[in-house]
Amino acid sequence: MASNAISLSVLLVFLAMFASSEAELGQPKETKMTLYFQDYSGGPNATVVQITGQHDGLLSFTKFGAIFCTDDPITQGFDPSSAEIARAQGLYVTSALDGSNTHVLISIVFTNEEYKGSTLEIQGSSAQFERVREVAVVGGTGKFRLARGYVSFETIHYDSMIYYAVIQCNVTVLHY
Repeated sequence: MASNAISLSVLLVFLAMFASSEAELGQPKETKMTLYFQDYSGGPNATVVQITGQHDGLLSFTKFGAIFCTDDPITQGFDPSSAEIARAQGLYVTSALDGSNTHVLISIVFTNEEYKGSTLEIQGSSAQFERVREVAVVGGTGKFRLARGYVSFETIHYDSMIYYAVIQCNVTVLHY
């Protein structure tokens, strides 16, 4: 009989904790935004560097096992001189034997006034040769606490002479 009372007490404490944490968070909000990654994969101002598998100075995005580190500026608009609102910091790993997929581990670290210090955490497989690639948002901090959702990436501009690309990132997240 004493063990039943203890079990019931533990259950009531657990339910009280769950109810109070739900009350603190409130209802989830949906946020949609479009961001522009300014990606420089070469030259003196490169924002993407290859960590492994680089033999001839050129980046080998399709070589299985190649690992890249990135710190791309993210702007409000397409133009690289538009306001910087965040940084895309993280890793890409070419994870398919045929080079068709990369595994993406990116933190969008906001620097603008509205979301400063908040992050969105992006993780998943990205089909490199697809026009639009979709990857999961698996978390967030600050104004995006407990974020869940997805992003779609689309390369909308590429200049092979200067190794420069603009990648449009459409974000849809639920967060508290």
